[in-house]
Amino acid sequence: MNKAQLVEAIADKVGGRQQAADAVDAVLDAIVRAVVAGDRVSVTGFGSFEKVDRPARYARNPQTGERVRVKKTSVPRFRAGQGFKDLVAGSKKLPKNDVAVKKAPKGSLSGGTSSRSTVKKAAAKKATAKKTVAKKATAVKKTAAAKTTAAKKTTTKKATAKKTTATAKKAAPAKKAATAKKAAAKKTAPAKKAVAKKAPAKKATARKTTAKKATARKK
Repeated sequence: MNKAQLVEAIADKVGGRQQAADAVDAVLDAIVRAVVAGDRVSVTGFGSFEKVDRPARYARNPQTGERVRVKKTSVPRFRAGQGFKDLVAGSKKLPKNDVAVKKAPKGSLSGGTSSRSTVKKAAAKKATAKKTVAKKATAVKKTAAAKTTAAKKTTTKKATAKKTTATAKKAAPAKKAATAKKAAAKKTAPAKKAVAKKAPAKKATARKTTAKKATARKK
């Protein structure tokens, strides 16, 4: 049975073919719009329509057998109700003077206001969760950046301290050598003075000896 045959089948019950066509179009449009929006359309005794998300996966091409990657997608799914299943299985008989499927509760064809509000609340919760995760990620990045900066500063300070220590160590022997030279110079200076003082004494002794020799000669 196609759509035209479906319209013909219900035309006598709704007062004409045009009314039947409008009714079928309205029902199908309501179902499609609700499922696309993420709502679950449930008709008691008949079944439910819903949107299902399929994650990315690998499949095989039936013609070539090649393994291909299938992208993430969303598909509509229909689940038959228990009453529909029982009628198809034959465990229940079709009523002759009544509809096979009982009337659905008010608002069930479009998912109802409550289901829409539930979907909106779920979407709001997801958005809030995403914002919270983003804030946490930003805080973690800032903390990591602060730690990295502190580590760099500490490393720089350590390197500077090492350079200063090395310079001080290099300068220490030079200072010691200069100090030792000064001390040696101080020790040497008195010795030179003493030698200088001794030299005039020797000269005086030589003069006295010469005078004695001259006196002896005169006598």
